[in-house]
Amino acid sequence: MRLGLKLTPQQVQYLKLLQLPTMALEQRIKTELELNPLLETIDEVEQQTEQDEPEEAAAETVEEEKVDDKEEESYSLEDYINDDLAGYKSPESYKPQDEEEEYERPLASTVPMSERLLSQFRLQCEDDLDFLIAEEIIGNVDEDGYLRRELALIVQDLNLTFGLEISLERAEAVLKLIQLLDPPGIAARDLQECLIAQVRTTKCDPHIKELALKVLQHHFEDLKLKRFENLGNDLHVGMDSLKRVIELIQHLNPKPGEGQFSAQENYITPDFIVENDEGDFIISLHDRNMPALRINKAYRDLVAPKGKKASKEAKDFIKQKFEAAKWFIASIHQRRQTLMKVMRAIVDRQRKWFEEGEVLKPMIYKDIAEVVGVDISTISRVVNSKYVQTEFGVHSLKQFFTSGLETESGEDVSNRMIKHRIKDIIEVEDPQKPLNDDKIAAMVGGEGVKIARRTVAKYREQMGIPIARLRKKI
Repeated sequence: MRLGLKLTPQQVQYLKLLQLPTMALEQRIKTELELNPLLETIDEVEQQTEQDEPEEAAAETVEEEKVDDKEEESYSLEDYINDDLAGYKSPESYKPQDEEEEYERPLASTVPMSERLLSQFRLQCEDDLDFLIAEEIIGNVDEDGYLRRELALIVQDLNLTFGLEISLERAEAVLKLIQLLDPPGIAARDLQECLIAQVRTTKCDPHIKELALKVLQHHFEDLKLKRFENLGNDLHVGMDSLKRVIELIQHLNPKPGEGQFSAQENYITPDFIVENDEGDFIISLHDRNMPALRINKAYRDLVAPKGKKASKEAKDFIKQKFEAAKWFIASIHQRRQTLMKVMRAIVDRQRKWFEEGEVLKPMIYKDIAEVVGVDISTISRVVNSKYVQTEFGVHSLKQFFTSGLETESGEDVSNRMIKHRIKDIIEVEDPQKPLNDDKIAAMVGGEGVKIARRTVAKYREQMGIPIARLRKKI
C-alpha cells in the first residue's frame, strides 16, 4: 500500500486546455463538438426555430428517470442548468462581447516554387528524360531550398520505378542546370555549392567574380574563419580588392528557397490584448471567434419524465456524454479565469514596460505563481505558446520572464536589459579590432553591474552573436 496523488480526468482535461493557444483551442472545441452530440453552439441554437419547443419548457424542472432503484441520485441536467457556480450559467455568459464578425483577408493565389522552376527548366531543356530527373530533384528540395537527399538515391529510385538506366553524371548535369535557375543556388547540397551557383549568375566585375569563385572553391575554410590575411596572400590581392570580394559574397542568399516552398504563412494570433487607457490597463482575451457552448436541448429532453421515452442504453450514453460536456464547458471557463489572473499579475509586475516598452523587471514563474495562488507548472502552461498584443507590438509571454543580476547599489537588473547592453556595445565596436568577452564584461561592470566573462559569453551565444575573431571585418 502507498499514499499518492492522482489527477482526475477532468483535471487532466483542464490542464491540456490551459496550455493551448487561442487558435489551437478553437480547433479543439470544433473537435469536441463533432465527438459529443450533447454539445452545441449558440449559432446552432438560433438556427432552430420551428423545431425548438417553447422556452418555458426549458425552465421546467427536469429529473432523470431512475433506471435502477438501488442507483444513487447523480448530478442531473437540471442541476447543471441551475448551478450557481461560475461557468455553469446561461450560455449568454460565453458570448463574445463584440458580435461583429471578424473579416479575414484572403490570401493571394500564387504559383508554387516547384512549378516555376519546372517551367524555367522546360524552356532550357526539351529532353523528356532530363525533365523527369529535374522533377524528381525539385520534389526533394526542402523549405530552405537545399537538396538534403543524396543524388545517387534519387537516381536509384528513378531507375527502379521507370525501368531506366540513368547515369549519375547525367543527373549531376541536370542538377547544375537547376542551380542556375531563378532563384540561383536552389537545390544546392551545401552552403558552399549554393554560394558558388549564385556567384556564377551574378552580374558584376569579371575580375571580382573570378576571385569570389576562387575563394568559395579553394579557400572556403579561411572565409568562414575570417582569415583575411591568409586570403589576401593566397589570392595575391590587396585589401581593397579583397573587401569587394567579401562584400559580394556577404550579399548572397544562404537560403534561396526560404518562404517559397512552404505555403503555410507564419501568422501569430495574440491570446491577450492589453490597452493603456490613461494609466489603467484593460486586459481582454482575444476569443471573439470562440464558439459559445451549451447542452443540446433535444438530447436533454430524452431523459425528461414528460418527454420522449428512451431506452436504458440511450440514457447511459446521454449521461456519459452529458458529464463530458459539462466538464468541458467548465474547463473552458476555468481556463479563461486562470489566463486573466496570470496576465493581470504580469501586467502589474511589469507595469513600467507596458507604459514605456523598455524596462523589464527580473521576474520568474514563482513570482507570478505566488500572486495568483497556483503551482509553478500552471504558470508554465499558461505562458507556453501564448502571445500578447500591446502598444509596442506582439510579444511572447516568455519574454516577460527573466532572471536578474545585482548591481553595485543592490538593485536587480533584468538579464534582458544586460543582453541589450552587450548587443549595443558590440554594434559600436571597431570592426577591425572586435572586443572579446573579457573586455565586454569589464565595460558592463564599469556601469555598475556585476557580471562575469562566462555570463557575457552565454548571453552572446543566446543572441546568436559570434566570438570576437569571427566578427572581424576588413
